[in-house]
Amino acid sequence: MTKKTLSVRPLDERTEAPALQKRGRGWAISDKRLDAIHEQARMNRMQPTEAQKLLGDKLGEQELGKFKLTRQQVIGSAIVDFACNPLKLAVSIDEGGDPALVARRDKSLEAVGVKLLRFPAARVLEEPDAVVAEILAAMKASYDERGRARRQHYQTRGAPQRRQG
Repeated sequence: MTKKTLSVRPLDERTEAPALQKRGRGWAISDKRLDAIHEQARMNRMQPTEAQKLLGDKLGEQELGKFKLTRQQVIGSAIVDFACNPLKLAVSIDEGGDPALVARRDKSLEAVGVKLLRFPAARVLEEPDAVVAEILAAMKASYDERGRARRQHYQTRGAPQRRQG
């Protein structure tokens, strides 16, 4: 019996991210694999690293209004450390790992419109307030960009009509 190992195809600039499909909540992921990913995210939430704990505490102190950053969020087959789904923003703390796998994951997240902020764990531990400031600035920029897009859409198509009945 041969042992199967996970291999990563090399990242090629010409390679497109996979198209969204009906399986795996929109991604081409089997239910078994998706369950394993969610279980791994659950374990990561229960056993956070020091950088994740510190950044989570600092972000919890902030007034984010109606938005929140969810810890250990599953997006496709990736697990990001923090994510704000309405703003399509994700934060990842870089604590090592296969660079090819990380680059591939980042490319697939960007292909579906998720902006990924990546911070080294050492920087999070050394200057957490600066990291939080960058995250908040990115959240504000994303919010402003979505507001501009919404206003432009209504200007070109007209305001939605109310039904009179």
